[in-house]
Amino acid sequence: MPRTSTRLTFAVLATGAGVFSMLQSLIAPALPTVQHALHTSQSTATWVMTAYLLSASVFTPILGRVGDLMGKKRTLVAVLVAVLAGCLLAALAPNIGVLIVARIVQGIGGALFPLSFGIIRDEFAPAEVSGSISNLSAVIAAGGGVGMVAAGPIVSALDYRWLFWIPVAVVAATVLIALRYVPESPRRSAGRVNWAGAVLLSGWLVALLLPLSQAGRWGWGSPRVIGLFALAALVCALWLRSEARSTTPLIDLRVMRLPAVWTTNLAALLFGAGMYSIWSFLPGFVQTPGSAGYGFGASVTASGLLMVPMLVAMFLSGVLGGRLEPRVGAKALLTAGAALGALALGFLTLWHDTRWQVALVAGVFGLGIGLAFASMANLVVGSVPPEQTGAATGMNANIRTIGGSVGAAVTGVLVTGRLQPSGLPYASGYTHAFALLALLCLGAALAALLVPVKRTAGPLGPPRATGAPAQAPVRVR
Repeated sequence: MPRTSTRLTFAVLATGAGVFSMLQSLIAPALPTVQHALHTSQSTATWVMTAYLLSASVFTPILGRVGDLMGKKRTLVAVLVAVLAGCLLAALAPNIGVLIVARIVQGIGGALFPLSFGIIRDEFAPAEVSGSISNLSAVIAAGGGVGMVAAGPIVSALDYRWLFWIPVAVVAATVLIALRYVPESPRRSAGRVNWAGAVLLSGWLVALLLPLSQAGRWGWGSPRVIGLFALAALVCALWLRSEARSTTPLIDLRVMRLPAVWTTNLAALLFGAGMYSIWSFLPGFVQTPGSAGYGFGASVTASGLLMVPMLVAMFLSGVLGGRLEPRVGAKALLTAGAALGALALGFLTLWHDTRWQVALVAGVFGLGIGLAFASMANLVVGSVPPEQTGAATGMNANIRTIGGSVGAAVTGVLVTGRLQPSGLPYASGYTHAFALLALLCLGAALAALLVPVKRTAGPLGPPRATGAPAQAPVRVR
């Protein structure tokens, strides 16, 4: 494929990944509308979000590995078709059960992230890889912001079903362009999918994330929550044992143990906890009536508009990160991004009495998200063998999601643990939550400092049945 076509390839990858990222947050502000329209309970309606989270967590690393083995373009197109089918089914869903199934199908699109990073690494000129990954990361980060901002106006002007009809049109066009213009990656791993490892990975992820997302309703001390956490620990141990013994592991644990990989994943876990939690709880904070002693009584649309500074800052800093990375290094950008997140949340802990303060915090935090997203992807991609790109970046995205689930669960406990007679949280609940999230982002910055300044990657030990040659030295700045 001619090198001049990389811009079109990037446009296809960015569109697919951006739509999936948008779908993550687009439906959240509309959940009350969905609950009313489909005549269901609030607890049932939340499964629209939970099902999507669980599905994405399972499919992201597995299909990332499938792409490494069977071809990234082929897998990318199949995933895009799944997202298209999921959006179409959601737009037509006659009841909440069908909508939840549709969201499970949409969750397959989580694999778009690792597949896109892998295609960029395989197809773009070496000088273009870092900047392209940063730009794609900026689109992914901004996609979540677009979802928060656009949901209110779309539902108000049209109907909640248009939250899915619009992606149907966009993804359908993306599939057609991908078939024609995205090249098939020449690099593939030898071997086969370790389905036993895939089942065990899926099992412990679901057993971990399900109680985290439902503990607020089930109770942290309930037998279901405790039992699922115990099951997650047991199945995770079995998965680690299975992967260590397999000649064709789903996730090569030797790669996960590389210093640049595990330190980046640790930063992703902590930063993800802060990022997803602020996305989930800041809109609720500004929508709280002033009679509670805080909040602004903002509508869904108005609260989304307060997130615009975050959206703009995420995109600009992500793109800027791609320009800065060759000069200052991805490690410095990750550290700076996490530190900006901690600074923004520290400010929010102390000052949240006016809208301009919230908008300022959103903008500063957006700068941190853009830098952190871009640098995490570049650190992982630059530290693993090409044939492990999909699986490694998929696990990084998953670890960030796990962090977000943990952060949201703990934040929920702090915010809703003590309620006013009106049923609204006390201001102290939000203040304590913001302080905790600031500490988590500070922890992410400290973890980023542990990332090696440079690493020489040789063979990862005795060769396995991957068909991959020893890797050339890779510099991670």
